[in-house]
Amino acid sequence: MLTYVLKRSAYAVVVVLGVMTLVFFMLHLLPGDATSVMLADFGASAEQQAQLRAELGLDRPVVVQYVSYMTNALRGDFGRSLFTGRPALDQVLSQLPKTLELALAAIVIAVVIGAVLGITAAIKRNTWWDGASMVVALLALSMPNFWLGLVFIFVFALQLGWFPVAGSDTWRHLVLPATALGLSAAGLIARLVRSSMLEVLRQDYVTTARSKGLAERVVVTKHALRNAMIPVVTVIGINFGYLLGGSVVMEIVYARQGVGNLIVRSIFSQDFFVVQAGILITASLFIVATLLVDLTYAFLDPRIRYA
Repeated sequence: MLTYVLKRSAYAVVVVLGVMTLVFFMLHLLPGDATSVMLADFGASAEQQAQLRAELGLDRPVVVQYVSYMTNALRGDFGRSLFTGRPALDQVLSQLPKTLELALAAIVIAVVIGAVLGITAAIKRNTWWDGASMVVALLALSMPNFWLGLVFIFVFALQLGWFPVAGSDTWRHLVLPATALGLSAAGLIARLVRSSMLEVLRQDYVTTARSKGLAERVVVTKHALRNAMIPVVTVIGINFGYLLGGSVVMEIVYARQGVGNLIVRSIFSQDFFVVQAGILITASLFIVATLLVDLTYAFLDPRIRYA
């Protein structure tokens, strides 16, 4: 397994370098630069703007800027924010806990709701329980996160007053955005759990467990669910990456602190170093999540081995 982890880590480094390169050149395709934003309210002349560009190193050829950025990044220096002067990586890491909090809460909600709906539908196959569970899963999968977030604000915050409209200070600020973000993933997980459970419940070892007189609860949880979760774990890992991306929308809708909100604000102000650091951290988290998913397979099914 160590060889497999090292190989995957090497691939991850290549992917991260590719992401850094792609983001760098995409940002430099945007019209204008940060100096136009920084001097917008001061009526600066072209000479003053050119002087500021020279001080920030933005007047150098793009290739030279790229080589400088990559060289510094490999040493752990991702530059400083053009507006706050703080190290870009520190600024991103200070917002990371709030984004992870939202994404983890969303994935927990997605797994709990999805597993309950999927298992219920599989056990009660071809009954109204099955139909109702899949209808709920389909509705959850069909509703856009941002629209669901706005509906939750209107119903649960403005009309009922159960939760605050915006912010990220307490657990009550987390409930609505995490639920809105996790429901679509819950729908996907529910449908996959149902199909996986139906396939596993037809296996011979499940029939043998039932013939031994084991309770249905034990058969489902100990013998069927564990094997049925192998394909589900893959979807959970991939959805964690999507939820990290989706947290951008929820952080904007609910005015939450987080990496996504920071990246959006930095894009508008063309604070390149902060955007690059934010996307790098997000991409790295997605890669780590997929690696952990692969390693979880061996725990769920001891027959799986890594060459």
